[in-house]
Amino acid sequence: MTFSDWIHTILLALIQGLTEFLPISSSAHLILPSQLLGWPDQGLAFDVGVHVGTLVAVVFYFRQDVYRILTAWLRSLRGQHDNDSRLGWLVILGTLPAVVCGLLFKDAVDEYGRSILVIASTTILFGVLLGWSDLRGRRDRSLPSLGVKGALLIGLAQAVALIPGTSRSGITITAALALGFDRQSAARFSFLLSIPIITAAGLLKGLDLLEAEGNGHWLMIGSGAILALLSALACITLFLKWLDRIGMMPFVIYRLLLGALLFGVWFTYG
Repeated sequence: MTFSDWIHTILLALIQGLTEFLPISSSAHLILPSQLLGWPDQGLAFDVGVHVGTLVAVVFYFRQDVYRILTAWLRSLRGQHDNDSRLGWLVILGTLPAVVCGLLFKDAVDEYGRSILVIASTTILFGVLLGWSDLRGRRDRSLPSLGVKGALLIGLAQAVALIPGTSRSGITITAALALGFDRQSAARFSFLLSIPIITAAGLLKGLDLLEAEGNGHWLMIGSGAILALLSALACITLFLKWLDRIGMMPFVIYRLLLGALLFGVWFTYG
C-alpha cells in the first residue's frame, strides 16, 4: 500500500463512520471524493469492511436494547408478547420497504442516481424537509406510542434513502419528527432501523464479494473497518447527547451549503 492509499483509507473510513448516522448522507460523502477529487474506488471488500464497522458500532451502543428486543421478539414467536417484542416487529415492518425497493431498484439507482446533480438536489430538498419537520413537529410522542402505521411510514421514508444524498438517518428522523415524535425517540428508532438494513446491505455486498476476483488488501480493509467502528461509535454517542440541545438546524444548514457547493461544481464543470 502506498502513502496515498493509506490517506484514502483513513479519510473514507472516517467519512463512513461519521456520516452513517448523522442526517447528512454517508453515500453522498463517499461518492464525492471520486467525483470531485478523482480518487479511485477502494473496492467492494473495503465497502463491506466499513459497513461491518458501522454495524458493530450501532449494535454495541444499543447492545442492551438489542438484547432486550431480540429476546422479547423470540418469546413472541411462542405467543409471549410485550412492548419490547412489539418494537421488534415494528423494526422488521419498517425495514421491509427498503429491502423490497432495494431489490427492485438498486440497478436503476446505481446507474442514474450517482451524479453530482442528483446528490446536490436531494441534499437540499431533504435538508429543507428535515428543517421543516424539526420546526413544525409536535415532539410530544415517544417510542411506546409507535404503531404499525407509523413504523410503515418511517419505513417507506427509509426506502427513499436508496437515492444518494437523501440520508437514511435523515429521512427516517424527518418522518418520525413529522409524525410528532420527540427528537430522542426519532433518532433511536432510526438507529434501531439501521441495524437490519446495514446487515442486509453488508450481506448483499458480501455475496458480491465472494463472486468477485481479488478481494483487496486485508490490512487496508481491517484498518478501515476499525476506524469506521470507532468514529461511528463516537458519532452516535455525541449526536444523542447533544441532539436536544442543538436540534437539527446545524445539519440543515450544512446540507444547504453542501448542496449549493455541489450545484456550483456541476454548473462549472458539468
